[in-house]
Amino acid sequence: MFPVTIDHDSPVPPYEQLRQAIIAMVRAGRLTAGTKIPTVRALAADLGLAPNTVARAYRELEADGVLETRGRQGSFIASSGDPTTDAAGRAATEYVAAIRRLGLDDATALRFVRSALEAR
Repeated sequence: MFPVTIDHDSPVPPYEQLRQAIIAMVRAGRLTAGTKIPTVRALAADLGLAPNTVARAYRELEADGVLETRGRQGSFIASSGDPTTDAAGRAATEYVAAIRRLGLDDATALRFVRSALEAR
């Protein structure tokens, strides 16, 4: 069994809970590069989730570089260390580029970030 617990009463959607849990395990070193993770169907059955819920979490983790799929071999933790750091850096760089295109100053950009963090 995969060491994840899903709180079905949480306002956070199950796919997001799963996505966050896998990222936390990668950061904590409990899931290391090259570790094979359960199939979508197996994990869905273990967690009592719909396969589409697990598939969505896996797709998002793959898009962020946390997982890599190797065809019929399955899905694995990506070999690039903590890929969430890279994804965060790319997102920050894209945000700064957008702010510059809009002609906004740094203080305004930071105000938007603080507002977004507080709203979350």
